Amino acid sequence: MQTSKSFRLDDFVAGWIGGASSVVVGHPLDTVKTRLQAGKGYKNTLHCILTIYRKETALGFFKGMSFPLASITVYNSVVFGFFSNSLRLISQYRYGDGRHPSSMLDLTLASMLTGLVSVGLGAPVDLVKIRLQMQTQAVLAENLHLAGSVSNGTNIPLRSVDVPSQRLYRGPVHCISTILQTEGLQGLYRGTGAMMLRDIPGYTLYFIPYAIICDLLKPDASSSPHPGSIWLAGGLAGSISWVTATPADVVKSRMQADTQLQRKYKGILHCIIHSYKTEGVQIFFRGASVNAIRGFPMCATMFLTYELSLQFFRSLQDKDNIFVVKE
Repeated sequence: MQTSKSFRLDDFVAGWIGGASSVVVGHPLDTVKTRLQAGKGYKNTLHCILTIYRKETALGFFKGMSFPLASITVYNSVVFGFFSNSLRLISQYRYGDGRHPSSMLDLTLASMLTGLVSVGLGAPVDLVKIRLQMQTQAVLAENLHLAGSVSNGTNIPLRSVDVPSQRLYRGPVHCISTILQTEGLQGLYRGTGAMMLRDIPGYTLYFIPYAIICDLLKPDASSSPHPGSIWLAGGLAGSISWVTATPADVVKSRMQADTQLQRKYKGILHCIIHSYKTEGVQIFFRGASVNAIRGFPMCATMFLTYELSLQFFRSLQDKDNIFVVKE
Protein backbone atom coordinates (compact mmCIF):
# COMPACT_ATOMS: atom_id res chain seq x y z
CA MET A 1 0.00 0.00 0.00
CA GLN A 2 3.01 2.25 -0.29
CA THR A 3 2.69 4.79 -3.12
CA SER A 4 5.77 6.94 -2.46
CA LYS A 5 8.37 7.59 0.17
CA SER A 6 6.36 10.47 1.61
CA PHE A 7 2.76 9.35 1.05
CA ARG A 8 1.26 6.11 2.32
CA LEU A 9 -2.22 4.65 2.09
CA ASP A 10 -1.82 2.15 4.91
CA ASP A 11 -2.06 5.00 7.46
CA PHE A 12 -5.59 5.67 6.22
CA VAL A 13 -6.59 2.01 6.41
CA ALA A 14 -5.10 1.60 9.90
CA GLY A 15 -6.93 4.78 10.99
CA TRP A 16 -10.19 3.33 9.67
CA ILE A 17 -9.73 0.16 11.72
CA GLY A 18 -8.73 2.11 14.83
CA GLY A 19 -11.73 4.40 14.46
CA ALA A 20 -14.18 1.49 14.29
CA SER A 21 -12.79 -0.07 17.46
CA SER A 22 -12.85 3.24 19.34
CA VAL A 23 -16.52 3.91 18.51
CA VAL A 24 -17.65 0.61 19.99
CA VAL A 25 -15.63 1.23 23.15
CA GLY A 26 -16.39 4.92 23.61
CA HIS A 27 -19.96 5.51 22.40
CA PRO A 28 -21.83 4.63 25.64
CA LEU A 29 -19.90 7.24 27.64
CA ASP A 30 -20.10 9.67 24.71
CA THR A 31 -23.90 9.45 25.01
CA VAL A 32 -23.65 10.22 28.74
CA LYS A 33 -21.32 13.15 28.03
CA THR A 34 -23.68 14.63 25.44
CA ARG A 35 -26.71 14.28 27.71
CA LEU A 36 -24.85 16.00 30.56
CA GLN A 37 -23.66 18.86 28.38
CA ALA A 38 -26.77 19.56 26.31
CA GLY A 39 -29.60 17.88 28.21
CA LYS A 40 -31.57 18.76 31.32
CA GLY A 41 -32.59 17.02 34.52
CA TYR A 42 -29.35 15.22 35.35
CA LYS A 43 -27.78 15.86 38.76
CA ASN A 44 -24.43 14.24 38.00
CA THR A 45 -22.76 11.56 35.92
CA LEU A 46 -24.06 8.63 37.96
CA HIS A 47 -27.60 10.01 37.95
CA CYS A 48 -27.39 10.45 34.17
CA ILE A 49 -26.21 6.85 33.68
CA LEU A 50 -28.94 5.44 35.92
CA THR A 51 -31.63 7.58 34.28
CA ILE A 52 -30.66 6.44 30.79
CA TYR A 53 -30.60 2.80 31.89
CA ARG A 54 -33.94 2.93 33.71
CA LYS A 55 -35.80 4.77 30.96
CA GLU A 56 -34.12 3.36 27.86
CA THR A 57 -32.36 0.14 29.05
CA ALA A 58 -28.78 -0.62 28.03
CA LEU A 59 -29.67 0.12 24.40
CA GLY A 60 -30.06 3.78 25.35
CA PHE A 61 -26.28 4.10 25.66
CA PHE A 62 -25.90 3.09 22.02
CA LYS A 63 -28.42 5.54 20.57
CA GLY A 64 -27.10 7.00 17.35
CA MET A 65 -24.10 4.64 17.16
CA SER A 66 -24.77 3.32 13.65
CA PHE A 67 -23.94 6.66 12.06
CA PRO A 68 -20.70 7.24 14.01
CA LEU A 69 -19.67 3.64 13.36
CA ALA A 70 -20.06 4.20 9.63
CA SER A 71 -18.74 7.76 9.55
CA ILE A 72 -16.16 8.03 12.32
CA THR A 73 -14.25 5.15 10.81
CA VAL A 74 -13.86 7.31 7.70
CA TYR A 75 -13.20 10.37 9.88
CA ASN A 76 -10.39 8.64 11.81
CA SER A 77 -9.00 7.28 8.59
CA VAL A 78 -8.64 10.84 7.32
CA VAL A 79 -7.30 12.15 10.66
CA PHE A 80 -4.60 9.52 11.13
CA GLY A 81 -3.79 9.30 7.43
CA PHE A 82 -3.53 13.07 7.09
CA PHE A 83 -1.47 13.47 10.27
CA SER A 84 1.00 10.72 9.39
CA ASN A 85 1.46 11.81 5.80
CA SER A 86 1.66 15.53 6.61
CA LEU A 87 4.31 14.74 9.24
CA ARG A 88 6.34 12.87 6.62
CA LEU A 89 5.90 15.69 4.12
CA ILE A 90 7.09 18.22 6.72
CA SER A 91 10.16 16.06 7.44
CA GLN A 92 10.78 15.68 3.71
CA TYR A 93 10.60 19.46 3.26
CA ARG A 94 12.69 20.38 6.32
CA TYR A 95 15.26 17.59 6.38
CA GLY A 96 15.11 16.06 2.93
CA ASP A 97 14.00 12.72 4.39
CA GLY A 98 10.40 11.75 5.20
CA ARG A 99 11.63 9.23 7.78
CA HIS A 100 13.65 11.79 9.73
CA PRO A 101 12.69 11.88 13.46
CA SER A 102 10.11 14.60 14.04
CA SER A 103 10.80 17.62 16.18
CA MET A 104 8.26 19.13 18.56
CA LEU A 105 7.63 21.90 16.04
CA ASP A 106 6.92 19.30 13.34
CA LEU A 107 4.44 17.48 15.57
CA THR A 108 2.72 20.71 16.57
CA LEU A 109 2.30 21.91 12.99
CA ALA A 110 1.03 18.53 11.76
CA SER A 111 -1.37 18.27 14.73
CA MET A 112 -2.84 21.75 14.19
CA LEU A 113 -3.31 21.13 10.47
CA THR A 114 -4.99 17.83 11.26
CA GLY A 115 -7.35 19.55 13.70
CA LEU A 116 -8.30 22.09 11.05
CA VAL A 117 -8.92 19.46 8.37
CA SER A 118 -10.89 17.28 10.79
CA VAL A 119 -13.48 20.00 11.38
CA GLY A 120 -14.59 20.09 7.75
CA LEU A 121 -15.31 16.38 7.78
CA GLY A 122 -16.24 15.93 11.43
CA ALA A 123 -18.69 18.80 12.02
CA PRO A 124 -21.66 17.20 10.17
CA VAL A 125 -20.85 13.80 11.71
CA ASP A 126 -20.81 15.26 15.22
CA LEU A 127 -23.99 17.25 14.65
CA VAL A 128 -26.01 14.25 13.42
CA LYS A 129 -24.68 12.09 16.26
CA ILE A 130 -25.68 14.67 18.87
CA ARG A 131 -29.13 15.26 17.37
CA LEU A 132 -29.79 11.50 17.43
CA GLN A 133 -28.46 11.18 20.98
CA MET A 134 -30.53 14.11 22.24
CA GLN A 135 -33.87 13.21 20.67
CA THR A 136 -34.54 10.63 23.38
CA GLN A 137 -34.78 13.52 25.82
CA ALA A 138 -38.34 14.58 26.61
CA VAL A 139 -39.32 16.99 23.82
CA LEU A 140 -40.57 20.21 25.30
CA ALA A 141 -43.24 22.24 23.59
CA GLU A 142 -40.94 25.19 24.14
CA ASN A 143 -38.42 23.65 21.80
CA LEU A 144 -41.13 22.70 19.30
CA HIS A 145 -42.45 26.26 19.35
CA LEU A 146 -45.99 25.09 20.09
CA ALA A 147 -48.92 26.61 21.86
CA GLY A 148 -52.22 24.97 22.66
CA SER A 149 -55.35 24.73 24.69
CA VAL A 150 -57.60 22.11 26.24
CA SER A 151 -60.96 21.20 24.71
CA ASN A 152 -62.99 23.52 26.96
CA GLY A 153 -61.13 26.52 25.64
CA THR A 154 -58.98 27.12 28.73
CA ASN A 155 -55.51 28.03 27.57
CA ILE A 156 -52.61 26.19 29.18
CA PRO A 157 -48.91 26.88 28.66
CA LEU A 158 -47.68 23.78 26.84
CA ARG A 159 -44.06 24.91 27.24
CA SER A 160 -44.03 22.97 30.50
CA VAL A 161 -45.52 19.77 29.06
CA ASP A 162 -43.26 16.86 28.14
CA VAL A 163 -43.87 14.84 25.01
CA PRO A 164 -41.50 11.93 25.72
CA SER A 165 -42.63 9.73 22.85
CA GLN A 166 -41.88 12.35 20.18
CA ARG A 167 -39.01 11.46 17.87
CA LEU A 168 -37.81 14.09 15.46
CA TYR A 169 -35.55 11.82 13.42
CA ARG A 170 -36.09 8.25 12.24
CA GLY A 171 -32.38 7.71 11.66
CA PRO A 172 -29.17 9.30 10.35
CA VAL A 173 -30.37 9.74 6.75
CA HIS A 174 -33.68 11.25 7.87
CA CYS A 175 -31.80 13.49 10.30
CA ILE A 176 -29.52 14.82 7.55
CA SER A 177 -32.48 15.30 5.20
CA THR A 178 -34.48 17.15 7.86
CA ILE A 179 -31.58 19.45 8.73
CA LEU A 180 -30.98 20.27 5.07
CA GLN A 181 -34.69 21.06 4.57
CA THR A 182 -35.13 23.16 7.71
CA GLU A 183 -31.69 24.73 8.16
CA GLY A 184 -29.97 24.42 4.81
CA LEU A 185 -26.43 23.20 4.17
CA GLN A 186 -25.08 25.58 6.80
CA GLY A 187 -27.22 23.75 9.34
CA LEU A 188 -24.95 20.70 9.04
CA TYR A 189 -22.02 22.90 10.03
CA ARG A 190 -23.61 24.57 13.02
CA GLY A 191 -21.08 24.74 15.83
CA THR A 192 -18.11 24.62 13.45
CA GLY A 193 -16.43 27.62 15.10
CA ALA A 194 -16.63 25.98 18.52
CA MET A 195 -15.39 22.73 17.01
CA MET A 196 -12.33 24.54 15.64
CA LEU A 197 -11.66 25.95 19.10
CA ARG A 198 -11.85 22.39 20.39
CA ASP A 199 -10.04 20.40 17.72
CA ILE A 200 -7.07 22.54 16.70
CA PRO A 201 -5.57 22.69 20.21
CA GLY A 202 -7.22 19.36 21.04
CA TYR A 203 -5.31 17.39 18.43
CA THR A 204 -2.11 19.16 19.45
CA LEU A 205 -2.68 17.88 22.99
CA TYR A 206 -3.54 14.49 21.53
CA PHE A 207 -0.66 13.52 19.26
CA ILE A 208 2.14 15.29 21.16
CA PRO A 209 1.52 13.64 24.59
CA TYR A 210 1.18 10.30 22.80
CA ALA A 211 4.52 10.77 21.05
CA ILE A 212 6.28 11.93 24.21
CA ILE A 213 4.89 9.16 26.45
CA CYS A 214 5.69 6.48 23.85
CA ASP A 215 9.20 7.85 23.57
CA LEU A 216 9.67 7.81 27.35
CA LEU A 217 8.40 4.23 27.68
CA LYS A 218 10.64 2.78 24.98
CA PRO A 219 13.59 0.74 26.34
CA ASP A 220 15.94 2.46 23.88
CA ALA A 221 15.75 5.02 21.09
CA SER A 222 16.01 2.49 18.27
CA SER A 223 13.28 0.09 19.42
CA SER A 224 9.55 0.22 18.70
CA PRO A 225 7.07 0.88 21.54
CA HIS A 226 5.64 -2.16 23.31
CA PRO A 227 1.86 -2.70 22.77
CA GLY A 228 1.33 -2.02 26.47
CA SER A 229 3.17 1.29 26.14
CA ILE A 230 1.11 2.21 23.10
CA TRP A 231 -2.10 1.40 24.98
CA LEU A 232 -1.07 3.46 28.03
CA ALA A 233 0.24 6.39 25.98
CA GLY A 234 -2.88 6.46 23.82
CA GLY A 235 -5.18 6.36 26.83
CA LEU A 236 -3.35 9.13 28.69
CA ALA A 237 -3.18 11.28 25.54
CA GLY A 238 -6.90 10.82 25.01
CA SER A 239 -7.75 11.81 28.58
CA ILE A 240 -5.49 14.87 28.45
CA SER A 241 -6.90 16.01 25.11
CA TRP A 242 -10.56 15.52 26.02
CA VAL A 243 -10.36 17.11 29.48
CA THR A 244 -8.63 20.25 28.18
CA ALA A 245 -11.11 20.45 25.29
CA THR A 246 -14.20 20.14 27.54
CA PRO A 247 -15.15 23.89 27.68
CA ALA A 248 -15.14 24.18 23.88
CA ASP A 249 -16.84 20.78 23.63
CA VAL A 250 -19.68 21.99 25.87
CA VAL A 251 -20.27 25.03 23.65
CA LYS A 252 -20.10 22.88 20.51
CA SER A 253 -22.54 20.30 21.88
CA ARG A 254 -25.03 22.98 22.93
CA MET A 255 -24.94 24.74 19.59
CA GLN A 256 -25.29 21.50 17.65
CA ALA A 257 -28.18 20.30 19.83
CA ASP A 258 -29.89 23.68 19.31
CA THR A 259 -32.51 23.03 16.63
CA GLN A 260 -33.90 25.42 14.05
CA LEU A 261 -37.43 25.09 15.50
CA GLN A 262 -36.65 27.65 18.15
CA ARG A 263 -33.06 28.81 18.16
CA LYS A 264 -31.67 29.53 21.62
CA TYR A 265 -28.13 30.61 20.74
CA LYS A 266 -27.24 33.25 18.16
CA GLY A 267 -23.60 32.27 18.00
CA ILE A 268 -20.57 31.06 19.95
CA LEU A 269 -20.21 34.18 22.09
CA HIS A 270 -23.93 34.29 22.87
CA CYS A 271 -23.86 30.61 23.82
CA ILE A 272 -20.92 31.19 26.17
CA ILE A 273 -22.48 34.25 27.81
CA HIS A 274 -25.96 32.70 28.10
CA SER A 275 -24.59 29.47 29.56
CA TYR A 276 -22.43 31.36 32.05
CA LYS A 277 -25.25 33.66 33.19
CA THR A 278 -27.80 30.88 33.62
CA GLU A 279 -25.65 28.03 34.93
CA GLY A 280 -22.34 29.50 36.09
CA VAL A 281 -18.76 28.77 35.10
CA GLN A 282 -19.06 25.14 36.19
CA ILE A 283 -21.21 24.41 33.14
CA PHE A 284 -18.12 24.61 30.94
CA PHE A 285 -16.60 21.69 32.82
CA ARG A 286 -19.70 19.53 32.77
CA GLY A 287 -18.80 16.15 31.41
CA ALA A 288 -15.07 16.60 32.10
CA SER A 289 -14.97 13.51 34.29
CA VAL A 290 -16.84 11.52 31.65
CA ASN A 291 -14.44 12.81 29.00
CA ALA A 292 -11.46 11.72 31.09
CA ILE A 293 -12.90 8.27 31.75
CA ARG A 294 -14.23 7.81 28.22
CA GLY A 295 -11.12 9.23 26.57
CA PHE A 296 -8.78 6.67 28.09
CA PRO A 297 -10.19 3.34 26.84
CA MET A 298 -11.43 4.85 23.58
CA CYS A 299 -8.11 6.42 22.59
CA ALA A 300 -6.05 3.57 24.05
CA THR A 301 -8.00 1.17 21.85
CA MET A 302 -7.73 3.45 18.84
CA PHE A 303 -3.97 3.99 19.02
CA LEU A 304 -3.25 0.34 19.82
CA THR A 305 -5.41 -0.92 16.96
CA TYR A 306 -3.91 1.70 14.65
CA GLU A 307 -0.32 0.80 15.49
CA LEU A 308 -0.91 -2.96 15.37
CA SER A 309 -2.62 -2.55 12.00
CA LEU A 310 0.36 -0.59 10.71
CA GLN A 311 2.72 -3.28 11.99
CA PHE A 312 0.69 -5.85 10.10
CA PHE A 313 0.64 -3.82 6.89
CA ARG A 314 4.35 -3.08 7.15
CA SER A 315 5.45 -6.51 8.32
CA LEU A 316 7.39 -6.93 5.08
CA GLN A 317 8.69 -3.37 5.08
CA ASP A 318 11.28 -1.90 7.40
CA LYS A 319 9.89 1.54 8.26
CA ASP A 320 10.48 3.72 11.27
CA ASN A 321 7.62 4.69 13.57
CA ILE A 322 6.55 8.27 12.71
CA PHE A 323 5.73 9.17 16.32
CA VAL A 324 9.38 9.52 17.39
CA VAL A 325 10.29 12.84 18.99
CA LYS A 326 13.79 14.06 18.24
CA GLU A 327 15.91 14.51 21.34
